[in-house]
Amino acid sequence: MFESYRSLEDVPADFGPCVLTVGNFDGVHRGHQRILLRATEIGRSEGWRAVALTFDPHPTRVVRPERAPALLSSIGQRLERFGQVGLDAAVVMPFTRDLAALTPEEFVSQVLVERLGARCVVVGSNFRFGRRHAGDVNTLVDLGRQYGFTGEAIEPLEIDGEIVSSTRVRQAVSQGDMEQATRLLGEPFRLWGTIVRGRGVGSRLTAPTLNLAPDSELLPADGVYVTQTRDLATGELWRSVSNVGVRPTFDLTERTVETHLISPFDGNPPERAEVRFLKRLRAEKRFDSSEELKAQIMTDVAQAEQLFARQDSLTTEA
Repeated sequence: MFESYRSLEDVPADFGPCVLTVGNFDGVHRGHQRILLRATEIGRSEGWRAVALTFDPHPTRVVRPERAPALLSSIGQRLERFGQVGLDAAVVMPFTRDLAALTPEEFVSQVLVERLGARCVVVGSNFRFGRRHAGDVNTLVDLGRQYGFTGEAIEPLEIDGEIVSSTRVRQAVSQGDMEQATRLLGEPFRLWGTIVRGRGVGSRLTAPTLNLAPDSELLPADGVYVTQTRDLATGELWRSVSNVGVRPTFDLTERTVETHLISPFDGNPPERAEVRFLKRLRAEKRFDSSEELKAQIMTDVAQAEQLFARQDSLTTEA
C-alpha cells in the first residue's frame, strides 16, 4: 500500500532501506515516470522500499521567487501519480531557506542517509542539489561511495526529437495544445479543485455547470474544451465540456473553469473534482445573447460526443 509523509519528522525511524528518487516532479510527465519506474524496478529487485522525495513549495519559490513557474500539479496530484506508477511511499519535504543552505554533503548525510536510509538514489542526469546547486550527479555518486549507497542517473526522455520537461508541458497547456500535453504527460492534463458556487448566470441563462476552483496554478489557454470530470471522492466519471476564461457574454472579468456535464448526472454535485482536458474545440468568444451562447454550447456538446464516439469505436476495435 502506498504511503505518504508530509515531513521528515513523520517518517518512522525504521523507514530504510530504500531506493530513493529526488525531485520536484511537477506534472509527473513521462520523463519523470521513466525515473520513477527505474526506482520501483530496483526496489523490487533488492527488496527495498521505492520512495520519492519531493518538495513543497517549489524550491524556486523560496530561492528565486521572481522566477517561480506556475505549477502543473498540486501535491495531491503528485502523490496520486506516485502511487499509480508503483512507488511504495513518498516524502513531501517542506522547502525552506535552511534546507536550501545545506551543502550537498549535508543534504546527503542528514536527509538521504540518516533520515531515509537510502541504499540507491536514482535521479535525472541534470539533477542539481545543495547550496547554490553546487552538487550534480558526479557529486552524488562520489558521496554515495562515501556514505554507502549507489547513485544512478537517467537520461532525459525525447519525443519527436524534443526533450520532455515540465517547461515544455507548461507551454503546451498554456497554448491550449492538449493533444501535445497528453503526449508529454502520458495522460490528459488534469485540474483538481473544489466545486464552488458560481454567480448562477450559466445555470439561469444557458446550461447547468460545475464551477471549479483549481488547486494548481496553471490553467489551459482560454477556450472551450472536450473534457472528462471525475468526482474525487467516489471516482464517478462524466463526459463533459469545459470553458476556461472570463465569460465575456456576461461581462465578467474573473478567470474561471466551468464544466457542463454531458453524461447523466443525478444527486448532489461533488465537493472535489478533477477535470481532464482532452481537446480544445474553440476560443472563448462573446455572444450577443444568452440564447446564442446556449446554441453554441449545444454545438460544442455535439462535437464532444463525436470525439467520445470515435474513442469508444477505437476501444471496441482494440
